[in-house]
Amino acid sequence: MKRTPVQVNIDDWPDELAGFLQGAAVFDSSCSPEAKVLFIDRDGGLFLKTAGAGTLETEARMTAFLHTLGLSAEVLYYGTRDGKDRLLTRRIPGEDCTHPQYLAEPERLCDTTAGLLRQLHERNGQGCPVPDRIRTYTETVRNGFNGSHYEPDLFRGLWEFTSFEEAKRAAEEGMPLLKKDVLLHGDYCLPNVILDDWRFSGFIDLGNGGIGDRHIDILWGVWTLNFNLKTTKYTGRFLDAYGRDRIEPEMLRMVAAMEMIGG
Repeated sequence: MKRTPVQVNIDDWPDELAGFLQGAAVFDSSCSPEAKVLFIDRDGGLFLKTAGAGTLETEARMTAFLHTLGLSAEVLYYGTRDGKDRLLTRRIPGEDCTHPQYLAEPERLCDTTAGLLRQLHERNGQGCPVPDRIRTYTETVRNGFNGSHYEPDLFRGLWEFTSFEEAKRAAEEGMPLLKKDVLLHGDYCLPNVILDDWRFSGFIDLGNGGIGDRHIDILWGVWTLNFNLKTTKYTGRFLDAYGRDRIEPEMLRMVAAMEMIGG
């Protein structure tokens, strides 16, 4: 996780956050243009994320919910001011799964992330603050039906379609089949899984989480190994480690089409 020293002006921050920043070493830990993330080096480490108004609300609620299950960080603050959302969470011990320690053992990494995903999907999601992730998920897919977000190479070597029209047909066929039966991470990629010397520490970046269809997480679990390890050779191993008894191959293909279209 990158950390670049930065200076902050305490007066630019709400009073509820200024005390955390005062006198602390602060580092830029951003990895996306959509949000700025600061690491505050105090009290074991804190992460302060800033993004557009309303965009971090679901992440705050899902993170707090998964924290009650022992699966994510403690939320210390969430609020909106001056057109910006701010979310402060306590650091989860360890490093994300793109750390060289984990990438150096790809088979173990594959088996570990697949097993953790299966365990997440078997947790009781009662009380989840997002009880219907499928509604917003399918809305995003439909918004891409004009072809404006189509990414034909997104799953190259994994799931491919000869044209936008073929992908759209697969997406239309699959959307009514999506289930609301597991607790989803929503963006199950290696940077969002934290391990502490191979021991599970927690999940982060839960803004797309909620109750939904397991194939969404499985798809991204496969994709992230392909992307970060630069090979598709672990695809079958991941599916085996997760458990093919819960996987419908054609559903994975249809979800891939939805993701290619929805952007």
